[in-house]
Amino acid sequence: MWLKLLNGLSPHQVRSLIERPWMDRLIIVIILFNAVILGLATSNWIMERAGTAVHAIDRLCLWFFVVELLAKIYAYRKDFFVSKKSESGAGTSAGWNLFDFFIVGISVFGSDTFSVLRALRILRLFRAVSVSERLRNTVESFVRLFPKMGGVFMLLGLIHYVGAVMATTLFAAEFPDWFGTLGKSAFSLFQIMTLESWSMGIVRPVMEVYPFAWLFFVPFVIVAAYCVANLFVALIVDTMQTAYHGLEVVETNEYRKEVLKRLDEIERRLESRPE
Repeated sequence: MWLKLLNGLSPHQVRSLIERPWMDRLIIVIILFNAVILGLATSNWIMERAGTAVHAIDRLCLWFFVVELLAKIYAYRKDFFVSKKSESGAGTSAGWNLFDFFIVGISVFGSDTFSVLRALRILRLFRAVSVSERLRNTVESFVRLFPKMGGVFMLLGLIHYVGAVMATTLFAAEFPDWFGTLGKSAFSLFQIMTLESWSMGIVRPVMEVYPFAWLFFVPFVIVAAYCVANLFVALIVDTMQTAYHGLEVVETNEYRKEVLKRLDEIERRLESRPE
């Protein structure tokens, strides 16, 4: 039925429909509504009383997403898998289209037999990211951040490896549960880096046996938890500021173009008026 409906419209007509702003808002509303429904499905009390209705509404939301995806494939054809912009500024993004295809595909083909696959249905909520332009820009900025963070990751990994070797050598005999192996030492040092119960939970008990252990732990905390971790924060803040500044520039340019267009219109009307 849905395919017949799509065949009754040209790809251009379907494209103009799905690129309208109100369509994006409608999709976000249904995504959020579906997220609430999936949350209600985790309640035994609600499912005992309205389980059939909850499943029916969930299915309706799923088929809405399927129809929306089919409409996009029909409208964009091969451009669905190619990033391309139209004159209006709308268009397709291959990465986000494939992301939507993957999310909807999991929901359609995921079996209700296994709880793990049922749990993946909540991934539909992430479709709000692909619909909202600001969320897309945030995620894309975060992805662009990874190459810059490569050096920080390597530095942090090097610090952890050196620290784990030293901690295993120094403290394994008396504290095998925390520092008995290289893996245990790395995990314990990661806990210390996050400052989660690091003092009373690990360091002070170690200092009762090794009074000068603070000479190892305090520099490690300063370097790993403060210096290197703050590099992550600085990179994230700088990248996000750059991304939002670029978005503001684009919006300003679009607004300027619209204003100039209207001024030209007014000028033409004034010139065409009889004196």
